Amino acid sequence: MTRRRIAVIPGDGIGPEIVQAAVQVLRALPGTDWEFHPEEAGAVHFRRTGAAMSPATLERLRTEYDAVLKGPVGLPEVRHPDGTEAGVVSGILRTGLNAYANVRPVTELTAEPRIDYVIVRENTEGLYASRGLGVGNDRVRVDQLLVTREGVERVVHYAFRLARTRCGAPADGVRRVTCVDKSNVLRSYAFFRSVFDEVARQYPDIEADHRYADAAGHDLVAAPEQFDVLVMENFIGDILSDVGAATVGGLGLCAAANIGDRHAYFEPMHGSAPTLAGTDRANPTGQILAAAMMLDHLGDHEAAGAIRRAVRHAYLTGAVQLRGAGSPAGGTRAAAAAVVAALRELDHRVT
Repeated sequence: MTRRRIAVIPGDGIGPEIVQAAVQVLRALPGTDWEFHPEEAGAVHFRRTGAAMSPATLERLRTEYDAVLKGPVGLPEVRHPDGTEAGVVSGILRTGLNAYANVRPVTELTAEPRIDYVIVRENTEGLYASRGLGVGNDRVRVDQLLVTREGVERVVHYAFRLARTRCGAPADGVRRVTCVDKSNVLRSYAFFRSVFDEVARQYPDIEADHRYADAAGHDLVAAPEQFDVLVMENFIGDILSDVGAATVGGLGLCAAANIGDRHAYFEPMHGSAPTLAGTDRANPTGQILAAAMMLDHLGDHEAAGAIRRAVRHAYLTGAVQLRGAGSPAGGTRAAAAAVVAALRELDHRVT
């Protein structure tokens, strides 16, 4: 049994509640040994200190932990003078940990899912490289879209390697990677596609596919079963992953991994939902599935699969049911308990 040191960032709003639920599920797994260490970051931390995360915290995340489990951060009222969000840490973590691949599975929690694909979003470049760096005056503002060969190559390689581990698209079982861009309009996206095509030739066993971003948005709703892995620039990935989440029940059911060559952190796809904080109405599913992605990254695929099976079982049996607004009928704590019970039912070794 390997002891794992995990940094836990509870975050803002509903973050502490759903992170606690994920930790509860992780502790219920047999054959695991955890050290969970809380680290402060987010909007509340910004309001108190003037920084969303301290340099010392970032250095600890780089050097002292096997992985980072992060709750949602940010509060709508915590803003910079220019109106942009102040309490968020995504830019700090993605660049500080060089976590260049934002991996967002979109899967139906059904017995035989028709929707089961992964969006791989380049995480350190694109339009969001201009965060806090846009220029202008009271008449005009400009943000630049940055695409580099190194940035595209490494995220496209990641997407093709990921496709090799999967069973292909639900429609036909074909392993494919779809490049999503606007290469018909912008040179930066045309460059992204050209580098994608260069890398794709190194993976003859994987089908290379292309979509313009607007067509991809349509097809993710109209024909999602044809997709396996999709790779795209940062801004496009941010939008299309939310579109995909809507087709499988909402953001509360979706997790994300942010992965680099040396460091990684894991989080739900949704935000901090401060109006739900402290009400026991937040859906912890995305955070729990983020913990499963963390286990996969750490090499414990059996435990990761056990969590995913338990989540699916809890939904299929009705142990977890969602209200119209996406909150679990019995509350946050009851949903976490239902997943632990499903773990116990599916594996007698669970304590």
